[in-house]
Amino acid sequence: MLPALVQENLPRLTRAIKLLPGDPRPDAAVVLAEELATITANVADKFTNNRTAEGIQKAINLTVGGVSLGLEQLLAVDSDQAALDFLVEQGPEAAFQAGFRQLKELSAMPEDTLIGEYDADPVYAQRRLRDLFFDICFTDPNQNWNGVSRFQQQLAQRHEVQAVVRLANWLRRHHSEGAIKDEDLNAEGVIALAIIFAVEGKGRIVARTGQKEFERFVKAVRKDKPDFEAGWEQLLALVPAQHHAVLMNRIDLYRRTCTVLQKIPGRSAMKTLFADLENYAGSELEADYD
Repeated sequence: MLPALVQENLPRLTRAIKLLPGDPRPDAAVVLAEELATITANVADKFTNNRTAEGIQKAINLTVGGVSLGLEQLLAVDSDQAALDFLVEQGPEAAFQAGFRQLKELSAMPEDTLIGEYDADPVYAQRRLRDLFFDICFTDPNQNWNGVSRFQQQLAQRHEVQAVVRLANWLRRHHSEGAIKDEDLNAEGVIALAIIFAVEGKGRIVARTGQKEFERFVKAVRKDKPDFEAGWEQLLALVPAQHHAVLMNRIDLYRRTCTVLQKIPGRSAMKTLFADLENYAGSELEADYD
């Protein structure tokens, strides 16, 4: 059996530098080296250690990835020559800053649908940015690098999470009993409550509840036997269109899998139903009595 072929995918900065020997522009290599050294020194000062050889080496690895990430964003074509032209004409600092801006924007997006007080803490925000910088940009200049694809994957994932969080925040602001302003947020829990309570068909938005209200809800549903689909249509009509994709996805999920909705029409004990509800709503449930 023949060995698998591994396609070379060096960082864009490395690939551009490899073209320098044939570049006719005077002093291009010297100027580029000086500017990259300056970037590396700044990275070492802020992110590694500019007093040790290990710190400088890590800064070099981060600089290569940071500049390469920026080049991938800035270039209109997939071309190493275009990358070299940009570096010589615009300077590697412009590319590095473009890459770092992407990382800052990514780190500002929610990574998880569970939001806590630490997510807004500037110390933790700086730590998250540093971790992302290392995760995506740290690379050996002469080794294959997949930082761009990792960045794109994380960006897509965080866009999905952000859409869930934004829907949950909208539901909180429009909670029928008054806006909920807690910093801690279980976004999936908020959405689950809104979808479950919507089946009653009252046109109310429920983003938080307690045991008493849940018991009232179950009794009402068992008595009136509302059309669940009609209740979800009412909820969709209340929510802005930009949130519909997420909401419809969750409605379809709960339509098929939600044990609370499956058990309400039967004779399941209230204690059992509330225990199931806790699995969906989590911290968004109020402990109004034992």
